Amino acid sequence: QVQLVESGGGLVQPGGSLRLSCAASEFTLDNYAIGWFRQAPGKEREWVLCISSRDRTTYYAASAKGRFTLSRDNAKNTVYLQMTSLKPEDTAVYYCAATAPPCGIGWNYYSYWGQGTQVTVSS
Repeated sequence: QVQLVESGGGLVQPGGSLRLSCAASEFTLDNYAIGWFRQAPGKEREWVLCISSRDRTTYYAASAKGRFTLSRDNAKNTVYLQMTSLKPEDTAVYYCAATAPPCGIGWNYYSYWGQGTQVTVSS
């Protein structure tokens, strides 16, 4: 069974930081492009960023560039999303997803998904 498992969500104050994890149990993440999406209540799923296994490049949505960073820990078969300078509009359920490279921005482009983890940015 192919699985992606997310963790690290929670409640943070505006301007704070949070690190989300996406761990694979049945395949090697280094062979895949890993994307992150988020979905706020009442809104469509939104692409945030993606790290490619082909050229090791990270691609950012405008909302993420300068604040969010992706990294890989191949020994742990895990991808991390480091979020800084968080804003209330970042509040959403965050999902990681995997696809054969290259990166894509459409949610239906990705074959495997995590269960999502809630991020709430509030005072």
